[in-house]
Amino acid sequence: MTEQNLQQAIEVSVQVHYLDIESSSEEERYAFAYTITISNRGAVPSQLLNRRWIITDGRGEVQEVAGPGVVGQQPRLSSGEQFTYTSGAVLKTPVGTMEGTYQFCIDSGELFDVPIPVFSLRVPNMVH
Repeated sequence: MTEQNLQQAIEVSVQVHYLDIESSSEEERYAFAYTITISNRGAVPSQLLNRRWIITDGRGEVQEVAGPGVVGQQPRLSSGEQFTYTSGAVLKTPVGTMEGTYQFCIDSGELFDVPIPVFSLRVPNMVH
């Protein structure tokens, strides 16, 4: 299979929630939880090996987070299976973005990267 076919088989969806109780504008601490659902829409079982995140705050400061798996797991998804997890990010500004990639492996050992499209981290009802 081509890398593009493998990439297209993995679907990533994101939901973001602002954590008001864990945030403090006086301390420039804005906490967000994000829930990610990874679905294997293809015919080939795939295992998530690594993640790489680019987190950018409203001032343009960038953090990169990379490492094995997600929330301590490296889920293997057969055709039609999905995996959902929740994690978090803390920004110094009330707005920012996240984007990244997941590295997957199929049983033959072939590696491929799945892009995670950019999504917003934003304090709700904020007036500029």
